[in-house]
Amino acid sequence: MLSANELVAQIISFLILFAFLRIFAWKKILAILDARKVRITLELKNIEDSKAKIAKLQAEYEERLANIEVEARKRIQEAVSQGRNITDEVRKHAHEEAQEIIKNAKANIQHELATAKEELKDEIIDMTIAAAGNIIQEKLTAEGDRRLVRDFLDGMDHIDDKR
Repeated sequence: MLSANELVAQIISFLILFAFLRIFAWKKILAILDARKVRITLELKNIEDSKAKIAKLQAEYEERLANIEVEARKRIQEAVSQGRNITDEVRKHAHEEAQEIIKNAKANIQHELATAKEELKDEIIDMTIAAAGNIIQEKLTAEGDRRLVRDFLDGMDHIDDKR
């Protein structure tokens, strides 16, 4: 335990030290503490500002990513639509070409059919003239015979057309 004299001596020493510090160091210590407080406050404010900027940047990047996804979907849909249009156009063109080929084939068939009919008529005329010449020993003229048979066959064509 401490005696009363020691206790008084320590209190006096403490008060002298306190007065000495107050006179010479108190303002400096308070200034250092105030400066530290201001520096810490500024750093906290900078940290909060940085957090706000980071949050803002993150929101902007997320928005950009969403826009990129929307744009990508849009472009994919445009490409699909373009592909469908090209497919439809190719089909239409192929159909038109097929119709043209069919039309030409029909025209060729009609022409060949007409040519075959004419050849058949000529053969029938020749056969009829030969048969008629054998039956009727008397001939008019070859040209007259041809004209009579052709008129007869033309008349038959009109009968076929009416059916």
